[in-house]
Amino acid sequence: MDPFLKELQKIFKGEIETDITTREKYSHDASMFEILPDVVVAPKDSQDIQSLVKLVAKYKKQLPKLSLTARSAGTDMAGGAINDSVIIDFNRHLTTIHETSAIEAHAQPGVFYRDFEKATLEHNALMPSYPASRELATIGGMIGNNSGGEKSLEYGKTADFVTELKLIFADGNEYVVKPLNESELKKKIAQKDFEGSIYKQVFELCEKHYDEIKAAKPQVSKNSMGYALWDVWDRDTKIFDLSRLIVGAEGTLGMVTDITFRLVPARAHSGLLVLFLKNINDLGELIPTVLKHKPATFESFDDATLWLSIRFMPSFLKMLGWKRFIRLLINLIPDGLQLLRGIPKLVLMIEFNADTEEEVRQKVRALHRDLGKNRARYEINGFEEAPTEGKSEKFWIMRRNSFQILRSKVKDKHTAPFIDDFVVPPKHLVDFLPELQRIIKKYKLFATIAGHMGDGNFHVIPLMKFEDPKERAKIQPAQKEVNELVLKYGGSLSGEHNDGLVRGAWLDQQFGKNVSGYMSDVKSIFDADNIFNPHKKTDANWEYSMSHLREHF
Repeated sequence: MDPFLKELQKIFKGEIETDITTREKYSHDASMFEILPDVVVAPKDSQDIQSLVKLVAKYKKQLPKLSLTARSAGTDMAGGAINDSVIIDFNRHLTTIHETSAIEAHAQPGVFYRDFEKATLEHNALMPSYPASRELATIGGMIGNNSGGEKSLEYGKTADFVTELKLIFADGNEYVVKPLNESELKKKIAQKDFEGSIYKQVFELCEKHYDEIKAAKPQVSKNSMGYALWDVWDRDTKIFDLSRLIVGAEGTLGMVTDITFRLVPARAHSGLLVLFLKNINDLGELIPTVLKHKPATFESFDDATLWLSIRFMPSFLKMLGWKRFIRLLINLIPDGLQLLRGIPKLVLMIEFNADTEEEVRQKVRALHRDLGKNRARYEINGFEEAPTEGKSEKFWIMRRNSFQILRSKVKDKHTAPFIDDFVVPPKHLVDFLPELQRIIKKYKLFATIAGHMGDGNFHVIPLMKFEDPKERAKIQPAQKEVNELVLKYGGSLSGEHNDGLVRGAWLDQQFGKNVSGYMSDVKSIFDADNIFNPHKKTDANWEYSMSHLREHF
């Protein structure tokens, strides 16, 4: 490592840090894994990263373990932002918002989404595929994971909003990646260089196995497993879009240095109809009724999340400040009275957006009336109409901050996100959820369940004592049973959080060996020497991952 570091110091403008305090800080993200890196670097600009990639390529044969892993805020729940070689911190310097308008915004990957949103809202515009960790996440991390969230039911995921990327390939040069028509694609393929070879090989792969690849796309509304080969080449439109591979690739195909997003108009008003369910038996009837009304958002959280929010209510003071905290307590009084009738098994949050407050009220009432005709309505323990943003705030606070509360406040156990992001077609939830609960009880897991009900996308976060070997021994068999259950119902093992160290080893089961093999081919086409973020995606290995379970909290 010494010759590499000495040469790097001569050409690198940003910081290069090898002290143990920094390395330990970057050895974990929001996942259950921990890997100590050799060095952490913070590039000043794209040129720094280009120099770094070329230098790693130069020393790769001499130092086979040498690799590069991109990192911004470190909120990844699958272990995608940690590794044992070089960590690149994009969040220190690559934080410029270049320009925004009512229809488009252009920024660097280290920008926090919260700052990006402030800039776009000045134009009454929004990039709506933000995750629940919207206050902590960066737009680069959202690209890496193909993030989605509460608004994905209406708008789709991050990949649907990317119009252009700048990317450093394995040759160390920066390229523009964007959708190409057929004539533009032919020009790229004709190039006698590294970029041209990538376009040529990926196109030939997609064309040769076109029907098989298209058929492998999970039939759910969101997916972050594998590489989205089915979205790259379309014979009907004749559009070839390499960015569809990059978004969601977890930095395994190259380093994103610049992002341009399409924006949508921000709706002026929003409000909720909140349903408190005694049981989930009639979800099969309730869900189609709700979706028929085309809500902007259809979210849920369970009784465990509700209890934790109540138990750790003082922690919200630090997050919100006194004024919002007092308002939260006052607004929770009706729910306290509601709880006297019995703790709901599930809280459903159905949001509507509109240009006027009255339109929101009308939409909320219309659904409420329709549910009265539905047999599932009689299973509802209670309801609350929260037709304004202010009244709905309390529910969003609990829903968005539940994972952060789990991580920081439950001291005797630790979050173990290994069944945290599966997607099942909503029509199957009435059968699927009881089977899921049986598995959770079988392994005696204390777990919160929250999710995007309209997409069938759930976040199940067990709390475990990692220092107890009996607890650690539950992870692999419990994950196997849950994953097999998800696949039985035609789902995806990840809707938003990606493969990382926790799901990459399941690509064969998710897509079949042939298509999983084509994904391995994609990795080889882009990164034959495995420079970019090893042990993720097609390079994942369950034994490697489990050997790096986190020990220090």
